[in-house]
Order: sequence, then structure tokens, then C-alpha cells
Amino acid sequence: MSWRPQYRSSKFRNVYGKVASREHCFDGIPITKNVHDNHFCAVNARFLAIVTESAGGGSFLVIPLEQTGRIEPNYPKVCGHQGNVLDIKWNPFIENIIASCSEDTSVRIWEIPEGGLKRNMTEAVLELYGHSRRVGLVEWHPTTNNILFSAGYDYKVLIWNLDIGEPVKMIDCHTDVILCMSFNTDGSLLATTCKDKKLRVVEPRSGRVLQEASCKNHRVNRVVFLGSTKRLLTTGVSRWNTRQIALWDQEDLSMPLIEEEIDGLSGLLFPFYDADTHMLYLAGKGDGNIRYYEIGSEKPYLSYLMEFRSPAPQKGLGVMPKHGLDVSACEVFRFYKLVTLKGLIEPISMIVPRRSETYQEDIYPMTPGTEPALTPDEWLSGVNRDPILMSLKEGYKKTSKIVFKAPVREKKSVVVNGIDLLENVPPRTENELLRMFFRQQDEIRRLKEELAQKDIRIRQLQLELKNLRNSPKNN
Repeated sequence: MSWRPQYRSSKFRNVYGKVASREHCFDGIPITKNVHDNHFCAVNARFLAIVTESAGGGSFLVIPLEQTGRIEPNYPKVCGHQGNVLDIKWNPFIENIIASCSEDTSVRIWEIPEGGLKRNMTEAVLELYGHSRRVGLVEWHPTTNNILFSAGYDYKVLIWNLDIGEPVKMIDCHTDVILCMSFNTDGSLLATTCKDKKLRVVEPRSGRVLQEASCKNHRVNRVVFLGSTKRLLTTGVSRWNTRQIALWDQEDLSMPLIEEEIDGLSGLLFPFYDADTHMLYLAGKGDGNIRYYEIGSEKPYLSYLMEFRSPAPQKGLGVMPKHGLDVSACEVFRFYKLVTLKGLIEPISMIVPRRSETYQEDIYPMTPGTEPALTPDEWLSGVNRDPILMSLKEGYKKTSKIVFKAPVREKKSVVVNGIDLLENVPPRTENELLRMFFRQQDEIRRLKEELAQKDIRIRQLQLELKNLRNSPKNN
């Protein structure tokens, strides 16, 4: 009997990417040129938010999804930050609440009015100060309302209870800048990647590190929990500087289950996981393509499906929540691609080809909905609960009835775990010291040029005075 290669059938083998027509894109947007490794984009079922290039502070646009086409240059912005905006995330349970973080060390909560902005918004409903350096990441808790995580360049992760507007916990186990945060399904575990080349699984309420991997052969950049499979997937760089992904058992990070090289390009690989279809999407920063795989429970764990290709490079990608997808078109995932060179936001729908127009229950299982499973006090007391599921057939157009109420509070010292966060400033990093040194060198160079110009001017005046004295009229 001749050997034949093993063929693995999959209902998602023929998934393809469909780019929206030009009139359904968002055009004329001055997308930020910041080189920070984030998506600079957030989307939900009602709004699209994009960080923009602006002078004198940080700002981002919030556009209703139905308002496609060309965006006017004077379109209203959210522009209350004093520094560049580095990350934005929509509240998963209240569709008009968005969190932003910035180089000005603050985290701010904004309430977007019905129908979008009519004028520039400068006043946030809540300003959160607790970090002593710029804040690079914000993440909402997946099952608990009004619990927000923020990671700063002071190497700390702060957990904010927005009901009181204060940080209630601090995770202080990192020795360098935190690159990525990801929650498991019920939010009981937090995985982080760090510039110190370590992958950590942390119990967020206690800040205790449960597992830690020192990645010498695989320098981790991004991490994502693979739903309820008790596995993690990381993207990073191998010792030969090739892009690589690795699969880990969350209860044993001593060695990855598998490592797979992707290519030799240099752009950061962003992973996206769809727990409903068990599909993994890999999109490289600066690439035009999106690869997708299916995750299995047995070896080889990772099965390549196909690749979406586009000539336009992507700066970042926003992802539509499940309840915002078009189930009548068998759409299982939707990206919003930032094309900086064209000032364009391009929706890309991942579609399962089906002839029937009826609801396809096998590709749309029950999925986490828009209702929180816990209150902040319940979660902080130690309760874990799976997300409340919803059917996309019956209730995917339902809107949440939860309203955000900002607490009234005075600005004061921020004390967590007995430490005043605003006073306890960590030592400056090597990069920050280098930036300060180069700024000082530029200032010294500028002053020297000014002095040289003044010296030249003085000599010119002296020469003119001498000529005047020696002229025939004076004789």
C-alpha cells in the first residue's frame, strides 16, 4: 500500500478575505505616525476610533460605522491628552465608553454622545493618574464591568475600579517595559510579555506570578490566550532574527509545545484568536498579508489554512466584536486595516463560503455577549465567572442597558500596597537617558550656532565701524 499524505478536513479551509468597496472604507484620515507597537485603532458595533497625527497633544477620531467615505479634515476629535495617545480600547459592555492612555502618564475615560461627536471633546468623564511614566497599554477585564488594567513605562500594571475612580491593585513583578497583556476566558489569569524577554502568567488580584518562561531562543513580543484550551500563543523573534510563533501550556512554561518559523521579515507579528472557530490570524506590521490557521487539541496543534494578500502595508488592525458581524453573509471575523500612506481605513471580512442563506449554527456557536458577569466588588473579592453567552441568531442586535456613572473625587496621592505611585518614580531606563543626552547635545549645538552667528555679526559691525572712521568724509 503506497503512502499518502494525511489530509485534514476543515469547514474553515476555504475561508477567504473580502475587502470592502471604496465607498464603504474610511478615507482622508491623518493616521498617527507614532512608531509605538500598538494598533492605534479600536472598533465596536457602533463606532470606529483611530489615533490621529496632531500637534500640541494627543487626539483620536471617533466615527459612527455607517458614516463611511471621505472624512473632512476638520472632523471633531477627542483631544484632551497633553501627550501622544498610545492605546485606545472600547468598553466591552458599554458601547459609547472608550479608554485611552497617553505619554502624559494619564488614563482617561470618554463618553461618546449618541450619533458621534459634533464638536471637539476635551473633557473626559474620568481622569486616572497613578503611573509615573507614560502609559502604553490599556485592557478591559473580559467579564467584569468597570475594571480596567493599564501598563506603564514604570514597569507596573495598575488595576482600576472605575466605580470609585481609583487603582485598587498593583502588579509589580516586571523588570522592564510591558509589551502585551492578554486575559483568559473568565479573566482569572493575565499573561504578559515584557522587554526583559520573559513570558509570565499572573494571578491579577494578588499579583502573584504563577508561571514564568525565560525565552532565550524565542524572544517574545505578543501573547494571546487561546480561549479555554489552557494554552498560550506567542509571536516573537528566533535567535536567527526570523519571525516565529510558539505554543505554550499555560501550566508549564518550561518549554514551548511547538515553535514554528514564519518568515525572515522584520515587522512585528500581531496574533488574533477567534475562540468560536478556533482560528488564529497572524498579521505583520508593515505587511500586506494576513495568514490564518486552525488550532487543534492534538499534535501538530497548528494547521495552516490560507493567506489573505494585499499590496498595501498595514500599520495596525482593529477587530470587530462577534455581535457586530454580518451573520447573513457567513462573516466570521472582520478587520479594520490602517493604511497610513493613503490615510485609509479598510474593512476586511473573513467569510466562510456557504450557498445557503439561512443561519449557520455550526460556525456561530454561543459567544460572549454584552452583559457583564460580575461587578467590580465581586471580582475583587475573589469570584471568577465565565462570560454570559449570547446567540448571534436571536440577540446580536441587542444593546446593553448599562450606563457609566463617573465617580466624583478629588485629586490626591495614589497609594496602592502602601506605596504612593506618584512619588515612587523608578530609575530612568537606558533609552530615556540616551534621549535626554541627545536632547542636551542638540541644545548645546543650537546654542553654539547662535553664539557663532552673534560673533560673526559683532565682527561685521566692528568692520563697518572701522570703515566709517577711515572714510574721506571723516577726514
